[in-house]
Amino acid sequence: MTAETPPFTVATLVTGARLDSWLAVGLLLAGALYLYGTHRLRMRGDRWPVGRTVAFLGPGLGTLALVTVSGVGGYDTTLLSVHMLQHMALSMVAPIFLALGAPVTLALRTLPARPRRTLLAVLHSKVAAVLAFPLVAFGIFVANPFALYFTSLYEQTLRHEWLHEVMHAHFIATGCLFFWPLLGRDPLPGRWPYPARALLMLLSVPFHTVLGLTIMQQKTLLGGDWYPSLNLSWMDPWADQVTAGGVLWAGGELVSVTMLAVLVVQWIKQSRQEAARIDRQLDREEAAQAAAEAATAAGSAQVDADGAPHDHEITSPLRMSA
Repeated sequence: MTAETPPFTVATLVTGARLDSWLAVGLLLAGALYLYGTHRLRMRGDRWPVGRTVAFLGPGLGTLALVTVSGVGGYDTTLLSVHMLQHMALSMVAPIFLALGAPVTLALRTLPARPRRTLLAVLHSKVAAVLAFPLVAFGIFVANPFALYFTSLYEQTLRHEWLHEVMHAHFIATGCLFFWPLLGRDPLPGRWPYPARALLMLLSVPFHTVLGLTIMQQKTLLGGDWYPSLNLSWMDPWADQVTAGGVLWAGGELVSVTMLAVLVVQWIKQSRQEAARIDRQLDREEAAQAAAEAATAAGSAQVDADGAPHDHEITSPLRMSA
C-alpha cells in the first residue's frame, strides 16, 4: 500500500482481491477435501446432513476467504479498523461454522483404516486433551489479543509479510480451539455439559469489552509509526484506532450473544432428545412388564384349569355303592 491507495470501499472487496496467498490455496484444498468426503459417503449410500456442508463451505470457509483473499485482506495493513474486522471474522465467526460442519466426523467416516487410526490417536492424545480442555482454550483465546496488541509483536506483523500470515493462521487456530469444544459436533475429549459451556461463553464477553475500550482510549498508536508513515490523506490513524476498538467491542458482544443463543438452542434440542429417549425406554419397560404380567396370568389360568377335576373323573356315590 502507498500514499496513492484509494479509500476503502465496497468496490475494493473485488478490485483488491488477492489469490496468490497460501491461505487461498488452503481454503480451496479444504473445500475440495470436504466435498470429496461427502461424495464418498453418497457413493456408498450413507447420508450427510446438507446443513453441515452449507455451514462449512458457506459462512465457514466463505468468511475466511472474504477477509483474507478479498479487498479486506488487501487493506488489513492499511486500516486498523479493517484489521479488527478481519480479526473478529477469523477468530470468532468462521470457527463457529467450521465447527458446525463437523469435518473431523466426516474424516472419521471416510478415511481409510490407517489414516483413521492416526486421527483417532491424535484425538485421544494427551496434547489434544489439554488443548481441547475448555479452560485452557478459554485462557488462550482471551489472552492472545492482549499479548498481540500491547506489545511490539503487532508492529512486527505489519512489517513482515510471513509473520502477518502466521498471525492469520493463529487467529483461526485459537478460534477453533475455543469454539470447537463448545458447540462442535465432532468427537472431542473432555467436553463439558451445556450449562458449563454457556457460562464459559458468557465469561468471554467482558474480555472483549475491556480490550475494545482499552484500544479506544489508548494514548499511543498500535503498530508504532506504521500507520502514520503511510501518509494517507483520507485516513486519520487516531480516529481509525477508535473505530477499531469499537468494532472489537461491539463485534465481540454480538458474536458472544449469538453463540449463547446457539448453545441454548442446542441445549434445548439435546434435552428434548434425552426426554424422548427416556420416554421410549419407559414405554419399552412398560410393554415388557405388561407382557410379563399377561404371561403370568395366562400361566395361572392354565394351572387352575389343569388342577380342577374333569367330568369323567367325578364318580357318583350311587355308582360306588352299587
